Amino acid sequence: MSLSLDARQRAMLQEMGVTVWAPPPARPLPPPVAAPAQAEAEAAIASAAAPTPVLHAQPTPAAPSAPRQPAHAAAPAAPASEPRTAGAAPTGLLLRAPVALYPQADPQAVPPELGAGWLVVLESPTPAEPLAGDSGRLLDNMLRAMRLHRHPRTFVATLNRHAPGLTAEGLEPAAGLQQALQTLRPSLVLVLGLGAARVVLGSREPLGRLRATAHHLPDGTPAVVSYDPAYLLRAPDAKAAAWADLCRALALVRRSTAP
Repeated sequence: MSLSLDARQRAMLQEMGVTVWAPPPARPLPPPVAAPAQAEAEAAIASAAAPTPVLHAQPTPAAPSAPRQPAHAAAPAAPASEPRTAGAAPTGLLLRAPVALYPQADPQAVPPELGAGWLVVLESPTPAEPLAGDSGRLLDNMLRAMRLHRHPRTFVATLNRHAPGLTAEGLEPAAGLQQALQTLRPSLVLVLGLGAARVVLGSREPLGRLRATAHHLPDGTPAVVSYDPAYLLRAPDAKAAAWADLCRALALVRRSTAP
């Protein structure tokens, strides 16, 4: 049941204390009027969403002229995967002149199975003092375990990072290694670390494969690859494998000096 009451009837019922809960008649709502700021924002959004027409100006005919050359032409970038030439050393590596590690050793007391001499090549954090620091002390312990501290012809040639080119501190690795081999004539070259292995052997193989076999340099000198002391400090579990490499190097020299 619905009641259709006008304003006068409602006022009479209200004076009598009768509450009428019927909803008042709906009145039409006026159309919404956007505020000036809102209207401007909506217009801006609409204009931004619409594609902006591109106006093409008609080109003005001009006399042909020679193309302008840039002051400094940029060199073409080399491809990221450009293969490195076999035997090439990483840029910025220098090979210092070999130095004797134990010159005080008695040459008359050298065990004959150690051969005529050894050359150790590695990348050292202290190239001027290869036996300094923690890695240098570990290198000294490794060589002493091989009894090389009793050989006055135990040499080390360190690789250090430097600007490429010849300097007073060292030579490019290829030239420096060839010169060291011709001068020292070592019985074996002990290569410690992947960086040194790539310089000495000119190979891009991983260190595990390089350690797995003995190598021969172009002049016939044998070479054995193992971990460098800096890596062994970070991964002491690899010390057993490094000792096996050193024993293989000793056995190789022992066989070459056997009567």
